[in-house]
Amino acid sequence: MADKSAHKAKVRARILDEAARALRSGGTEGLSVANLMKRAGLTHGGFYAHFESREDLVVHAVERMFEDSTALWTRHLSETEKAPDPAALVDNYLSEAAMRRHDQGCPLPWLSGEVPRMPPAAQARFQDGIARMRAAIARALRASGKAADKAEALAASAVAEMVGAMTLARAMGEGEDAAAMLAVSREAIKQRLLA
Repeated sequence: MADKSAHKAKVRARILDEAARALRSGGTEGLSVANLMKRAGLTHGGFYAHFESREDLVVHAVERMFEDSTALWTRHLSETEKAPDPAALVDNYLSEAAMRRHDQGCPLPWLSGEVPRMPPAAQARFQDGIARMRAAIARALRASGKAADKAEALAASAVAEMVGAMTLARAMGEGEDAAAMLAVSREAIKQRLLA
């Protein structure tokens, strides 16, 4: 029985990984259950063994994308053997490599415009993801000595600017102008966070 449960969990994870990629590249309108299951190497009918509906899938795929993003934030902002490093997070988040990873990365630049058309449960997961990112940055800023109110304000502004900069860079075609804008944004945000 444990093997069967482990197999089901692996299949579900594979479906969610494919759904996250599909959402990043085509938004909610581009998410077709039939195409998704085909890409995952599964039958359309098998979908309902894992999800109640397409809306249920969207909710869990949004959650999965934020789980992936949380790993990035944790790597740079956790208080483990070294001090939290918000500057490293900004560098990574606004890197040219991140700009070109169309099937990975934070869902905020990819899907923020889609949120109003998502199911309410997916909207709630998305809003929770934004709050978690802001909170992680604010914690790191407080750990570096910033007052709580200033850390909260800086974190909110940094999230908005990082998401906006990445969204615009991708909209600019990801060329030299986009890379230059990311570089300017990285430096401006880091200067404010570290001041």
